[in-house]
Amino acid sequence: MPEDASLDVIAVGAHPDDVEIGCGGTLAALSAAGYRVGIVDITDGEPTPGSSGPEERMREAAAAAEVLGVAERVQLDFPNRKLFDGFEVRVALAKVFRRFRPQLVLGLGEKTPLASPDHAEAVAITEAAVFYSRLTKWDDVFDHLPVHTVSSLANYFLPTGVTDVPPGYWPLVVDITETLEQKMDAVRCYASQFPESKAHVFDRVRTIAEHTGMLAGCAAGELFASVKMPCTKDLLGMLVPKRS
Repeated sequence: MPEDASLDVIAVGAHPDDVEIGCGGTLAALSAAGYRVGIVDITDGEPTPGSSGPEERMREAAAAAEVLGVAERVQLDFPNRKLFDGFEVRVALAKVFRRFRPQLVLGLGEKTPLASPDHAEAVAITEAAVFYSRLTKWDDVFDHLPVHTVSSLANYFLPTGVTDVPPGYWPLVVDITETLEQKMDAVRCYASQFPESKAHVFDRVRTIAEHTGMLAGCAAGELFASVKMPCTKDLLGMLVPKRS
């Protein structure tokens, strides 16, 4: 792929598997619709108890990306377990946005209590990088990559319990009925993270998708949130599914 090939959507996770669990069905649906989709993993997720090392995690991430139809996956090489919001990581992610020029960025939506604190740091990093991507008169910091304004930032959520959108955000559910199995297959690519002893994770991911879909009137869904209130010119098209 050419260095300057653009992407329509970039989803950002702290670790490989965050994006698949949080919004994999949506990425698969976007790819199937003809959009160019990318994933950025801020860390390689290592070390973890069941993995042989970064090489195994990268193989798993590549396989998951292929399942979802992802065009480009970028790994930023910041340290797992020691990830903190800071200038260097903000710039590194903003460079990716400037290079691939997405219209939409999907980022983690909130911290995950009793789970990795990297997730909360990734929220701040992604928001800052979207801002940095559009800043002028800072060419040397961004290797003279052209300024890019991301049109929209939306947040996805990891299923650590009952999910609710943060105060001041507006919810949106994406129907992933047709891509739920792709999402599940992508999560299963991470055999080092979800061995037989953690098979319950697959039931949790599926149940959350089905519950979210039920709340929105579809068989399976993924929850997103944005500070921008949803807006449409086609109320019927937005609220009533098209008849086949």
